[in-house]
Amino acid sequence: MGLGPRSPHKAGRQFPIGGKRGRGAKGSGRPPRGREQHPRSPADRGSERNQDAHPHLSPEALGYFRQALSALKEAPEAGEERELMVHNVLKEVEAQALALATNRTGSEMLQELLGFSPLKPLCRIWAALRSNLRFVACHRCGVHVLQSTLLQLPRLLRNTAEEEEKEEDEDEEEENGKDGSLETLEELVLGLASEVCDDFLFYCGDTHGSFLVRTLLQVLGGTLLESERARPGGSKSSETQRVIAREYKPTDFEVPEAFLNCLQNLSSCFLKDIAVFITDKISSFCLQVALQVLHRKLPQFCAYLCNAVIGYLSTRSSSAAGSPLLLFLRDQTSSRLLEQVLLVLEPPRLQSLFEDHFQGQLQTLAAHPIANFPLQRFLDSISTPELLSPVFEELSPALEAVLAQGHPGVVIALVGACRRVGAYQAQVLQLLLEAFHCAEPSSRKVACVPLFATLTAYEVYYELTEEEGAVPSEHQVEIATTRTLGEVTVLGSLLLQHLLHFSAPGLILRSLGSLTGPQLLALAQSPAGSHILDAILSSPSVTHKQRRRVLQALKGQYVSLACSRHGSRVLDAIWNGAALGTRKEIAAELGEQNQELIRDPFGHHVARNVALTTFLKRREAWEQQQSAMAKRRRALNSVLED
Repeated sequence: MGLGPRSPHKAGRQFPIGGKRGRGAKGSGRPPRGREQHPRSPADRGSERNQDAHPHLSPEALGYFRQALSALKEAPEAGEERELMVHNVLKEVEAQALALATNRTGSEMLQELLGFSPLKPLCRIWAALRSNLRFVACHRCGVHVLQSTLLQLPRLLRNTAEEEEKEEDEDEEEENGKDGSLETLEELVLGLASEVCDDFLFYCGDTHGSFLVRTLLQVLGGTLLESERARPGGSKSSETQRVIAREYKPTDFEVPEAFLNCLQNLSSCFLKDIAVFITDKISSFCLQVALQVLHRKLPQFCAYLCNAVIGYLSTRSSSAAGSPLLLFLRDQTSSRLLEQVLLVLEPPRLQSLFEDHFQGQLQTLAAHPIANFPLQRFLDSISTPELLSPVFEELSPALEAVLAQGHPGVVIALVGACRRVGAYQAQVLQLLLEAFHCAEPSSRKVACVPLFATLTAYEVYYELTEEEGAVPSEHQVEIATTRTLGEVTVLGSLLLQHLLHFSAPGLILRSLGSLTGPQLLALAQSPAGSHILDAILSSPSVTHKQRRRVLQALKGQYVSLACSRHGSRVLDAIWNGAALGTRKEIAAELGEQNQELIRDPFGHHVARNVALTTFLKRREAWEQQQSAMAKRRRALNSVLED
């Protein structure tokens, strides 16, 4: 909102959750209306065959593939009948691969059919599409078929030995794959990489072709980046979307050594036109993916590529305000790339980057609507006390101002760095209390959890009107207990999760313990708030006694918890860590509303996990069962600890 810092006792307000970054794409990649190419008649196609014309897929063919896909989904997972069906369908696909791939409905069906394909049929389909690579790769539907084909590699590489032996017995007469299926598969991937490398700048710069390059980089590196394949959407703030995206974990799989060599050769192409990949929005995405994959599989080359990016940006036009690099931190496109660079830099290089470029500029970066994002990634990468110390000293005085400007992600990243390094934890907690106006008088401290969770200052949350310079009022427990818990934000939840993993989370636990049963229930039922309960259950800093004291407020709320989408998951977690006595209490309370639980879509799963029917009808058998499960769990934990 662009508002400056306030005095500690000035009338409060709710902190903006986080502004939009303004990086949204201008279009969806669809051609403008009136410019789509429509299928031509067979006569026209016969007289004018060029790659600019869409291949025609007849309604009859489309209907056939739709029925075939439906039949495959319903067929048994194994058996000769299914294998024959797959073989016949894929034969038809091979004959019309290009037409299917470039038809909107057909491409979606083809992507699903590829998931059923054995090795050799997929190679033949791939070869059919490769002959029109540029056309398919730059087609809004075709490129997704190429992506899906590449994404079959983890499955095919894993099952290659079995399929080779089986297919050799079944179709020795086939000419495809003369040197074996695996070699054919390698040749197809490496051949595709070679073609992309020959026209690298074109494919990376094309709206659709860049998707192919990004998927190819992941497959060559044997790493699938889930955040790249499942980008969060919706109307959430850009800062919230980044939190969600970072929760996705990459998946690794084994690839031939030739793939990694090819990955390095393909990544070397970025160096030839480094300026384009830094400044062009579409091309930059390819370099960002390359850095993530290289960081996991070829870290030395990743460091080399990062140094090339930083070196180029550092030598551009000088800035009177400091390093030239700071100008690019404020740019929508290059700052995205720098975010990824900061996440993959090694600690010594990160330290020197701070000293050479960032030192003395952190508060300015934190206030900027774009530069605050790469600053967050810089804070996320801090792992040493030597770097955290000067960063904390420079940034901490502006903590409240940063919140007021609508950039809470910077504050949360700083708190996360304190948690990770294990330093400045008491200091940052005190600064948070002051920023949310609950440090003085001391009675207000117990209200910190609702304030942090909702990212709201004390006066706003409790709807108080205080004149500037007036002495802050004492906390009114009666008002606090009758107030409904406010809406928990994703970033507020993340802040509390960090604080609960501090070495001394006593204040946060006391504040949680002051919540009434309905308030704690609302927290557990909240999509974001439920993760705060997870942190209570998983944090090594929270003792069993402290955990029990907080969770006892949920007694009498177990049925409501069980019948909630997110609350039922919290109850499952409580149950898994509970002693036999606590389990009896939970089961007894749930048993009073057994029929309601059974009818509820979430409650009946809880009833099954608790073995509620056994508890109600055969109590002694239930206790023996629970005791045996507890012994097995303790034995497993002891093995894992060893």
